[in-house]
Formats: sequence, C-alpha cells, structure tokens
Amino acid sequence: MKVSIIILTWNSASEIEACLTSLAEGVTLDHEVIVVDNGSQDQTCRLVQHTCPAARLVRNSHNRGVAPARNQGIRLAAGEYVVILDDDTVVEPGALDRLVAYMDARPEVGLCGPRLTTAEGDLQLSCRRFPTLVDKLARRLPAARRLTRAVDMADWDHRTVRAVDYVIGACQVIRRRVLHEVGLFDEIIFYGPEDIDLCLRLQQAGWRVVYNPAAVVVHKERRVTRSLRSGLTWKHGLGLGYFFWKHGYLLSRRRLYARLAASRRAAASGEGG
Repeated sequence: MKVSIIILTWNSASEIEACLTSLAEGVTLDHEVIVVDNGSQDQTCRLVQHTCPAARLVRNSHNRGVAPARNQGIRLAAGEYVVILDDDTVVEPGALDRLVAYMDARPEVGLCGPRLTTAEGDLQLSCRRFPTLVDKLARRLPAARRLTRAVDMADWDHRTVRAVDYVIGACQVIRRRVLHEVGLFDEIIFYGPEDIDLCLRLQQAGWRVVYNPAAVVVHKERRVTRSLRSGLTWKHGLGLGYFFWKHGYLLSRRRLYARLAASRRAAASGEGG
C-alpha cells in the first residue's frame, strides 16, 4: 500500500461527498481511505458509505478531538505515506500523486503540503512561521498587520517550492517512517496547534517540512471557530498554551530556531558518521 488517506469528519454532510469524490482523480497510486467520524449527528456517515463504499469508517460516539481521532486513523493505516486531509477539501487531479512523487525523490523530506486555494481559486496562506504569543495578540490589532503578514509569509512567492516551518493540517502528506520515529499527533491538544507541533517535532529529529505548489487542493475552511476572527476558542487557547510550554518558548522564536539548527547539525553529523 502506497498511500493511506485519513479524513476526520464531524457533522460534515455538506462537505464530505465532494471531498471523497475528488479522490478518484486526486490520487491514482495504490491507496486506502480511512474516515474517522467524531460523533456526527447528521447524515455524514451515510454519505461516506454511499459515496465511497470502500472506505473504512470508524465511528466515535462523541467528539474526541482532532489529534486523538486522527491518530485512530493513523494506527489503522497501512500505507507508506499517510495523508491527513480535512473534510472540507477538494483534491485537484493528480495532486496527491505529485506530492508523493516529490517525497519519493527527496528522502530528507518528512512532510509535504500543497498549495491551498479557496473555491474561487484565491491563494490560502497555508505555510507559516512557528507562532509566538506576540503573533497571536497582534492579530487583534489592525496596526500590527505588517507583523502578521510576515508570520503568514504573505509576501513570499507561493509559486515556488520551499522548506518552511509548518504547513497547516488541511492537507499534509507524511512519510510513515517519520511517525514511527517522532510519534503521532499529541493527544493532549484537543484542537489547535497539533499540526504545528508535529511539524516542529519532525524538524527536531532532522526531517524537512516542505511546501510544494505543484499540487493544488481546494480548501473551503469549514470550521466552528470561523466566526471568531482570532480563531481562539478556549480549547484552542489551551492548546496553544500547552504548545508554548512544551517547546520552551513564548515571545520570540529565536531560541527555537537556534535549537532546530543544532538538531539539524546533529542529524547531519550522525548521517555522516
């Protein structure tokens, strides 16, 4: 098995059919689809079974959170690559094939993300710098727009491949070997920076995270917190606080980058030895 596609659903009846249908052309490699439902009360599970009968459907009785549910799917996966895919995405033809081919050719890349666009074709800023508390607070201040644009890499040419701090979890292609090495998503984080945490741990182990615009995925960004401009529900806030504590930084990423540079040197030295 080359690819395991893991989709997390929660009351996703309005989105899941388009997502599953897009996979017919989005990936031609040998693959499996695993859908983990977090206690949906609508017709999500029925639509999954109707649209993609071959999908393995895991039904949770309640919302277990993003990281625990994604880990359920990963533990069942048999693929060489694990694809984390949001239920509100539509995969453009060949997109996942291109990401896997890129990683096959570059064994140092542990995780790769595509170019995300809106349904209208506008770019979504999906690759970013590691967050700080200053960044999060700045999003509430219109005068700090310059800082937030820098963190979101808004002024960088998104038509080129680039190693980045992290790519958001709407679509991540992860080398299975990496997950064996660094572990799965941190289940203490119910909702929030679980995708950032994984990218950071991966780089601490010497792997690279890459943004590759040759693959395109449409992301409708259906989320329960969208009505809040900050995106900070109390659970998201708790997740961020835990993330900062876990990785030992808060206001500046300078020391974090220094530690990552040291980790890369150590990894390179180990390979050389």
